[in-house]
Amino acid sequence: MTARRVVTNPFAAPEAVVSTADTGAVVPRTFHQSLPGYAPTPIRALPAAAEALGVAEVYLKDESERIGTPSFKILGASWATCRVLAGWLGVDVVEVAEFAQLRARLGAALEKSGQTLTLAAATDGNHGRAVAVMARLLGLRARIFVPADMVPARIAAIESEGAVIEVVDGGYDDAIRRSAEVACDDVLVVSDTSWEGYTDPPAWVIDGYSTMMAEVHEAIAAGEAKAPTVVAAQIGVGAFAAAAVRGFARQQGPRLIGVEPILADCVTVSIECGEMTEIPGPQTSIMAGLNCGTPSPIAWPDMRHGFDAFVTVTDDDAREAMRLLVRDEVVSGESGAAGLAGLLTHRDTLGLSSDDVVLVFSTEGATDQAAYEEIISG
Repeated sequence: MTARRVVTNPFAAPEAVVSTADTGAVVPRTFHQSLPGYAPTPIRALPAAAEALGVAEVYLKDESERIGTPSFKILGASWATCRVLAGWLGVDVVEVAEFAQLRARLGAALEKSGQTLTLAAATDGNHGRAVAVMARLLGLRARIFVPADMVPARIAAIESEGAVIEVVDGGYDDAIRRSAEVACDDVLVVSDTSWEGYTDPPAWVIDGYSTMMAEVHEAIAAGEAKAPTVVAAQIGVGAFAAAAVRGFARQQGPRLIGVEPILADCVTVSIECGEMTEIPGPQTSIMAGLNCGTPSPIAWPDMRHGFDAFVTVTDDDAREAMRLLVRDEVVSGESGAAGLAGLLTHRDTLGLSSDDVVLVFSTEGATDQAAYEEIISG
């Protein structure tokens, strides 16, 4: 087992990070605002967390409910789905950049051709559910590949959206490989990680997460939160982490801290090795959304340049953070609490001070209710 550690990033160069403005990110938000049930998620002040960290204030972007799902993942999955389907339709994305437009154009094309269309994805839970939601809303089929150790509650949640589940013998990376095998003209893969020859949809997923970052900046401008001096972002394959970096990395900006489980620390290992590195699997942390053994190549450059430091945490660290969040009346799942866990575990080494204003993201609610209740009561 790898030990907890703090790794200062020797490659930090915020000026090299792709800015949100360069991604055309205003279009994803336009699309999100047209989705049924869209609303900005709240930013919450966490006085108990601030006391525990010894900082001035802590703010949390609460993604426990986002467009009818218990996670932020729908932002990336929906925009990538829109872009993938625009390509399948052979139209410019601007022509289908509102949900009703997309559904109408797609329905007409499928009726005319007599075809059926399936959206496919590999997942550790939340991304696959989000892709399944988009398939359901658009009247398409969904085929979702999951690792062998996924808990039944998360499988049931994906199936409740009408998706067909295939359990893959192995971990998340094995599920990714299996999803790549099924891609064809009528099975469109919407993945949040990239591989050789497959880069556009994962890039669009990152673009989709820019909506969350825009909401944070608007809340700060409106006086709902103070500008952070420290931002912590949990890392799986890196799509969310890259979006957080794009949203906040700049010269004289806040310190950016990337957080990984010690059992799935592929980005931290990659930084230590000086190049993208695959770690042995399967990854088995309770932070299921972060159980990845290979960084996404499309997200790697922004992570490599954008974070000031990387920290790793244990499952017990995540449990402690979940229980602390309850004191601030926040329901957060294991992966959702990981960012706060990284700061709690390494606050002294990171040199957090009473002047710091911290921003963390709870990226999911209680996606496994039985496990959540056991952790909180424990």
